[in-house]
Amino acid sequence: MNEKNKFFVEKITAWYRKHHRKLPWRNTQDPYLIWLSEIILQQTRVKQGLPYYQKFVENYPSLQDLALANDTEVFRLWQGLGYYNRAKNMLATARQLYEKNEGRFPNSYQELLKLKGIGKYTAAAIASFAFNEPVAVLDGNVYRVLARYFGIFTDITSPKGEKEFRALAQSLVPKNSNEYNQAIMEFGALQCTPQKPNCMFCPLQENCFAFAYQEQESLPVKISKTQMRERFFAYLVWHKEEKIALKKRFEKDIWQNLYDFDLQEKDNLYELEQIPLVKGNFLYKSGIFKHQLTHQRIFVCFFHFEIIETSLLSQNLEWYTWESVQNLPKPILIANYLQTWQTKNLQG
Repeated sequence: MNEKNKFFVEKITAWYRKHHRKLPWRNTQDPYLIWLSEIILQQTRVKQGLPYYQKFVENYPSLQDLALANDTEVFRLWQGLGYYNRAKNMLATARQLYEKNEGRFPNSYQELLKLKGIGKYTAAAIASFAFNEPVAVLDGNVYRVLARYFGIFTDITSPKGEKEFRALAQSLVPKNSNEYNQAIMEFGALQCTPQKPNCMFCPLQENCFAFAYQEQESLPVKISKTQMRERFFAYLVWHKEEKIALKKRFEKDIWQNLYDFDLQEKDNLYELEQIPLVKGNFLYKSGIFKHQLTHQRIFVCFFHFEIIETSLLSQNLEWYTWESVQNLPKPILIANYLQTWQTKNLQG
């Protein structure tokens, strides 16, 4: 390892020992707890993910507990985190390990990659943090730190960029991979941040390419090829006495395995604002809500109707009391709307 690389590893590790956050998954080498934290923190900030991690550990302290858990209850606990396929894959992996591997995680990067929902980053994290295998983790924070320090302008979303950064990251991993991998990710999260990095008090400053040439805002290079899709959801909220009708989403789309209302998807905002022509007594129309997902922007309007004939409803819809609805796993958009609607009615 050359002097610049050695300086990088030593400074980041020393910084970590002094400045890292005290997080529960850092006090263990239990692969189940590490895996749980990594799945929850995918596309999720630590501040948001921590309460979910604590709830899951409280309800499912071991892999066996999670493997034997009820699907609906797991999805309800996940409610609000988004990316619900994570929860689905998490359950599948827990059951696979429980049934076929005596509840034990594989102890190598290559074997971990074979599990459902575990990609290169998560496999590396578990292998390193639980088993101290000298394999590099490569997430957004690591890309950013490496790009700025070494002055790499290759697009991190390209196959060439992934290969180049992975080779560099792997060349830096010391024998104590656990601490170093934690350090470089934490450094990116707290010190070398996407906007306004703390360069004036950075231990890497004297050898950092981005600091020397004022390229902090330019690095890393990320050329996005993803187009934002806009969708328009008209939700029909059917009422019958003290009950409302919801359905479980089975189709391969967003929010799979969660519950929502009778849905009519429209083509544009104008169509969305028109009251649907249905056989029911119209009660109420909400305003337009906007819900942002990673690659989709969803505009939603809720239309409340009193049912005339139950037989007219879709077979997928079922009636629930307000109390029972609370126990159903729902998209956070639906959960928030129901809470607002219920509060409004109680006050009225």
